[in-house]
Amino acid sequence: MHFRLITVVFVMMGFIANAQITEQEIDVRDILESVAENLPDNYDMTELVDVLTKYRKHPINLNKTTPEELKTFVFLSPLQISNFFAYVKENGKFIDVLELQRIDGFDVKTVQSLLPFVTLNHATEYEKLTFKNIFSFGENDLVMRFAQTLQTQKGFTNLPGNRYIGSPERFQTRYRYHYGTIVSAAITLDKDAGEKFIGKPFDFFSGNIAIFKLNRIKKLVVGDYILQFGQGITMWSGFSFGKGPDVTSVAKKDLGLRPYTSANEYSFLRGFSATVNLFKNIDLTPFLSYRNLDASQDLDFNGHLVQTTVNQSGYHRTLTEIKNKNSLSQQIFGAAIQYTKSELGVGAIAYQSKYRNSFITQTAVYDRFSFTGNSLTNVGAYYNYTYKNIYFFGEAGKSLNTGLAHVNGALISLSPTVSAALTYRNYSKDYHNFFNQALAEATEAVNEKGLYVGLNVIPNKRWSFSFYGDYFRFPWLKYRVDAPSKGYEILSQAVYTPSKTFRVLARFKTENKQQNTDLEVPINFLDDVKKEGYRVELSWQLNKKWSFQNRAEVSQFKKGNTNQEFGYLIYQDVDYSPMFSKITGNLRIAYFDTQGYNSRIYAYEDDVLYSFAFGMYSGKGFRTYFNLKYNLLKNLNLWARYAMFIYKDVETVGTYLDEIQGNKKSELKIQLRYQF
Repeated sequence: MHFRLITVVFVMMGFIANAQITEQEIDVRDILESVAENLPDNYDMTELVDVLTKYRKHPINLNKTTPEELKTFVFLSPLQISNFFAYVKENGKFIDVLELQRIDGFDVKTVQSLLPFVTLNHATEYEKLTFKNIFSFGENDLVMRFAQTLQTQKGFTNLPGNRYIGSPERFQTRYRYHYGTIVSAAITLDKDAGEKFIGKPFDFFSGNIAIFKLNRIKKLVVGDYILQFGQGITMWSGFSFGKGPDVTSVAKKDLGLRPYTSANEYSFLRGFSATVNLFKNIDLTPFLSYRNLDASQDLDFNGHLVQTTVNQSGYHRTLTEIKNKNSLSQQIFGAAIQYTKSELGVGAIAYQSKYRNSFITQTAVYDRFSFTGNSLTNVGAYYNYTYKNIYFFGEAGKSLNTGLAHVNGALISLSPTVSAALTYRNYSKDYHNFFNQALAEATEAVNEKGLYVGLNVIPNKRWSFSFYGDYFRFPWLKYRVDAPSKGYEILSQAVYTPSKTFRVLARFKTENKQQNTDLEVPINFLDDVKKEGYRVELSWQLNKKWSFQNRAEVSQFKKGNTNQEFGYLIYQDVDYSPMFSKITGNLRIAYFDTQGYNSRIYAYEDDVLYSFAFGMYSGKGFRTYFNLKYNLLKNLNLWARYAMFIYKDVETVGTYLDEIQGNKKSELKIQLRYQF
């Protein structure tokens, strides 16, 4: 089995190691572009990178590792991880790391991807936890970032009504401390454009201290943290992958308790949690969280504050957003217990969420079954089991007094060259959960039934093929869908890699859903909404300094018989990364022509270290950006990024308070990193 979720690792490590663009680095764009449409603006995904950066410096000892450690690597599937421990059980400890090639499902590329992060070395001074060692051998990483849109946006002018109160600059400071793999600390300070910089220079603060491998205490985190259990139905905070070209990504790899290191202002818990080994194979993870959320509130008939939804953007730029900041207290307490032995893992979780004020039903009919009240109890159970060449997984969750949700599936190694994934999901329309990130077509795992089937086929080292089909139904109404609806999604992809320096990718994706008609009719009926995408991509390396990527992509949109759109994007990427050079960089030149927002195209864009960018190409015009990295000193690095859209046949860019007069929108970003 070959698995292509090497994604974020090599995107970020490419900067750190000054490596040239590789096949694995390109594959990250496939995964991230597939989820970009459903992510909030400026979603920060650095949590996917921090742990891997640590393991690059302090590799995992293969003879002492655990399933949880191996789940950190996004390019390993659950079945591969299970095969790893089956091999160790049968053959004993590793003598050489290249023994990995003897494990079922560990192809050459998987092994090459894993080698930088593993070792067979024995204990080092980093495993000797003393105050002297913490101060003498600890590693510090300080990053400071500035960014600003260069044109004046409408919200920063002297408007008589709603406008941005603060300044247009964006600032972020992040500090990370690591003592090997057993102690870590993190501080993140962030200010978004439009937020005040007077009095308190940073609008958002996040931090934590974590200790690992302390006798029976496997993990202890005080401060901000995330929890990821099972398949994401009952408790999953932080970032989660969805459907992607690697069909095995539908089986989530739960990492349990982790320190929170991102700047996203919503998806985390704040308090303390620990994973404690009760017995040989049983771990308990109690958790307590107390924090304030942003919410739009109003008074009910009795004069009590109530709200319908929670604001997740993290923006505090206008008087209304500032008023809503931290207006709703959230208290969470609960625990998860897990049994893991050989091929079997089972777990259960229960927790309660309490809110200062009550949620009320919204007026829209489709929100009839939404959560009401100020207290919610969630319980769930999950499992995974490996039988020969099949990895079974699943989870069931319930919100007490309301709905049930469950997902079950299997990863199957049909042969050394063919692997398959099969998943069925059923989420009730009245299932309530504030930490729900299970596999779903919608943004939440609720009001949905679906069947997913996928195949990975790698006949030889040069060719790889991926295919999946996902059929889904929504039994209850949805936003802009005034009746039960259904749809499907199909993806097929072929990758040809004749050498290490040349790669060709071809992809077709089609999605069909239903939505209220745009016609003026007395009673709404549903029209089929069809989106199709075609992509051809070439990646090639000229020499040890220069590498290139070319992409052509077509987007088609059709709703009913009246609304049709067509769009296309072509771009050229150039990367200059000579080994050991003080200066590296890359640039993109793109042309796009789409007939509207519905035919928009997303494309991943290279950015400064620990920053992620998704270009949304909508309308007609040119896009260009360039990134430069300069090594000022051995431990001091400087990044600079300039990006610009030039639109054709428009007088303004953006909408509402983000509107810019003219046809250009450009951004400057500068970042400094000091390691000590």
